[in-house]
Amino acid sequence: MTQEDLVKGRAEIVARVRELRAEMSENGVRSDADGTDVAANMRLLGEAGVNRLSVPAEYGGLWGGGMWSGWRDTTEVLVEISAADGSTGLCWTNHGIHPRRLFTADLPRATKEQLADELIHDGRRLVSSNAEAGAKGPVTGRRVPGGVVVSGTKTFNTNSGGGGRDLLIVGFALLGLDAVLETATRHEALVRLDAPGVRQAHDWDNMGQRGTHSQTITYDEVFVPDGWHFASTLTDPNAFGAGMLFHAALMQGLGEGAFGAAIGYLRDLNRGSMPRFPTALEDPLMHRQLGEMSSELAAARAYLLSVAGWLEEPDADPRTITVHGFRSKVASNRVSLDVTGRIHDLTGARSTANRYRFDRFWRNARTFATHDSIDAKNAFIGAYELSGELPNVLDYFRI
Repeated sequence: MTQEDLVKGRAEIVARVRELRAEMSENGVRSDADGTDVAANMRLLGEAGVNRLSVPAEYGGLWGGGMWSGWRDTTEVLVEISAADGSTGLCWTNHGIHPRRLFTADLPRATKEQLADELIHDGRRLVSSNAEAGAKGPVTGRRVPGGVVVSGTKTFNTNSGGGGRDLLIVGFALLGLDAVLETATRHEALVRLDAPGVRQAHDWDNMGQRGTHSQTITYDEVFVPDGWHFASTLTDPNAFGAGMLFHAALMQGLGEGAFGAAIGYLRDLNRGSMPRFPTALEDPLMHRQLGEMSSELAAARAYLLSVAGWLEEPDADPRTITVHGFRSKVASNRVSLDVTGRIHDLTGARSTANRYRFDRFWRNARTFATHDSIDAKNAFIGAYELSGELPNVLDYFRI
């Protein structure tokens, strides 16, 4: 497949996702109301071939070239998905970024071929099983004949609502021969959700991102065969910046989704904010607010996609990408929280009816925005501006 074919294929994927936005939004309303998994939307995305964005061309995908080739298109797809439904956007982040690691990891070719086939043809879902906040201790593994055995608890497992043969990407500390944690090395394993010993708590019940099913999962002596686990290598120097861009894309989409919903509602109602303005089309106060939101959203989107494009360049500088990634997340966070919180000032009391669920945009944005501190991001950026040196990311960001 030529580079021209890859570019054309990715553009077609972006167009398909845009066409699916209305349907995914309707599904998202139901998922938010019921607090249920976003299975319908993930199935739509699988059928549209979206997972091909993160599968190498040699395995039938649309990712060709360097580590972050096609990242601009992949980021734009996430914005469009999140504009339709924030829970679906957060679930799909696992499909956007983690395959980039898996297909470059020290895994057998047969494993990668099977993974690619399942992602493309079966709509297989990936679950990032890494967070241990609040758990009693780290997840550990020990070597046994033919593989490793993993035990412990992960407290956040977004996209785990599909069940069945969907794959958990489990980070764990592989104990040495002396079984001392201090000598453990960082490993990761691919574990089926229906594997023996995997216990799902089904305890996700949050204000926002309700369809992500980010439940607690416990591993009770789960056997992982050789060929399905690997030693975590040094992270690509631009991986942190790429991750921040994905965070920004999710928030950007939520803001754009809220704005689009408000515009559609106002066009149908076409009522001014005060009696002196018979229609929304005649109301300059509404025009001013809408114009302000539109411009700020457009600026944040342009910045986000520009940085994502820079990341594709072979000589992308990790320091530059990391700082721009932080800035992009700050910009998209702020405009998203602003727009999702202000739309009811425009749409009025009738729009608070549960059948619209316009509040889901703010609840989703507010919930994801708590993931890590924007104040800390600004402090990181400010320290860089003063010193000209990139601060230690781990001093500002909890992994």
